[in-house]
Amino acid sequence: MSARTAEIRRDTLETQIRVAINLDGQGHGRFDTGVPFLEHMLDQVARHGLIDLDISCRGDLHIDAHHTVEDVGIAFGQALRDALGDRRGIRRYGHAYVPLDEALSRVVVDFSGRPGLEYFVEYPRARIGEFDVDLIREFFQGFVNHAQLTLHLDNLRGRNAHHIAETLFKAFGRALRMAAEPDPRMQGIMPSTKGTL
Repeated sequence: MSARTAEIRRDTLETQIRVAINLDGQGHGRFDTGVPFLEHMLDQVARHGLIDLDISCRGDLHIDAHHTVEDVGIAFGQALRDALGDRRGIRRYGHAYVPLDEALSRVVVDFSGRPGLEYFVEYPRARIGEFDVDLIREFFQGFVNHAQLTLHLDNLRGRNAHHIAETLFKAFGRALRMAAEPDPRMQGIMPSTKGTL
């Protein structure tokens, strides 16, 4: 299988972003977005997904973190889509349950070629430090729309907002890793009964 890497540059009036990804990496992450909590979560994705991920963003943080978080999700999705190529020979589906103390989340992914997000997560408070928890859904919506995949995120239990968020991102990384993994029995085959995703 050829190298599954991609680099994306995305410039808008609000953000200037660069994302480099290696789906067959070692879990190394390098992040410079100006949003520390987002970087902490992206690091979980890299580590648990064994994805090498390098993301830098200059955004309009003097307003708030909304554009930065959403647009990083968009650019990450574009990079993943490009790195996957035609998606032949992969497992296509992935899932993970991840606990952290009292919190437990489940993430299921399908590299379907169609965007779809099902997000069932409630937080006990509106902010984690300075980070607005509403932006987590915005991140995943931007990601899904541009990665062209189906993603289900469910928090099954939890009382601590940080723990809830962290279980989501860790499980997300592990589900991506499973779905993107080459399947030796599917070599050269599109992972669908109809020959297309």
